[in-house]
Amino acid sequence: MWKEKKPLELKENPFEMIGKDWLLITAGTKESCNAMTASWGGVGEMWGKHVVYLVIRPQRYTKEFVDRQEQLSVCVLPDSYRSVYNYMGQASGRDEDKIAKSGLTVAFEDGVPFFQESSTVFLCRKLFAQPFEEASFLDPALIEKWYPEKDYHTLYICEIQKVLVKE
Repeated sequence: MWKEKKPLELKENPFEMIGKDWLLITAGTKESCNAMTASWGGVGEMWGKHVVYLVIRPQRYTKEFVDRQEQLSVCVLPDSYRSVYNYMGQASGRDEDKIAKSGLTVAFEDGVPFFQESSTVFLCRKLFAQPFEEASFLDPALIEKWYPEKDYHTLYICEIQKVLVKE
């Protein structure tokens, strides 16, 4: 059912995968995990490693899970799950069991939660976390447009340890 691939074997366009198809960032344990929709981020090379770049706002409940765990998953769901992405991006796990309500099935690989319904899963280990700071923005228009509440993202750089692709 799942085939492990090396990051360089993937043929998907990362701009479509992240910006168009979207992602679910998932972290936690078998006792408790949470996930959120993301449409910002990237993939690339850093420190001699294949990495994903993720950004999470401070008020997101999933950020608490990401901050507590060494590892996380980035899940890509098929197009038929667009309504699930919308729900997972709007509902908060603080207020309800949004994973149960989403109908998604949590699975674990190497102790990391991910969703069985995914078409592609990146199992990742955090390497770096840094909150954005207002003084670092070189284009003030970005602050005006994206951060009117001054709720700057935290940037996470995570090593891709394993890629699972559904066959």
